[in-house]
Amino acid sequence: MDTVRVPEAVAGAGCDPGRIWYASYGSNAQWERLACYVRGGRPAGAARTYPGCRDRRMPAESVAVGLAGEMYLATRSPVWGGGCAFYDPGAEGRVLARAHLVTAGQFADIAAQEMYRTPGADLDLAEVLASGRSVLGDGRYETLVCAGWLDGAPVLTLTAPWGVRDVAWTVPSAAYVRCVGTGLLAAGAWDAGTVAAYVAGRPGAAGHWSPEGVRALIAGPGEGDAGPGAP
Repeated sequence: MDTVRVPEAVAGAGCDPGRIWYASYGSNAQWERLACYVRGGRPAGAARTYPGCRDRRMPAESVAVGLAGEMYLATRSPVWGGGCAFYDPGAEGRVLARAHLVTAGQFADIAAQEMYRTPGADLDLAEVLASGRSVLGDGRYETLVCAGWLDGAPVLTLTAPWGVRDVAWTVPSAAYVRCVGTGLLAAGAWDAGTVAAYVAGRPGAAGHWSPEGVRALIAGPGEGDAGPGAP
């Protein structure tokens, strides 16, 4: 099993904000799903086609990370149906995620697509790098969070402006559960039982999805390209 990396609280020497670890705690943990954001396309089971990034090179590195906070399922996804994942860095707990090493331009284009905007403009990251948070709008994925630093590069992700206790939780669809679960499993740091128990225990999934039900979705064949760094 690969080691789970834990982001450091400070940048340390050799800070390079031109490189960004995009921390994916939801569906973009899956390599095939991420490829649609980078290269363009429609993920299996989804109802939306993505234009892709200006720079269509896939990340050269992808690592398993553990983030402080909570992942929960809320609102209703027009792409998947059912709840979608959000990150509350202020909550108690530990989030399983997969960090993809991308350029600042690629992160901006991925963020634009998550925000239902046209990719092509770079983001001003000064606020999120200085304070750990930057709210670009009131939409579901229009808040940037810096979860720490790895190897001199910031670990950035996208979430909503609200927290886990501020919104009603929503049950995720089977297609979404499978996408999140297979992406985390392919990170190579957790076995199927650990991933299944984790996903089934998240607010919104808990009480509706069992570990056995999640494992049945993620442990079968056809999980797709695991990406770099996976076993």
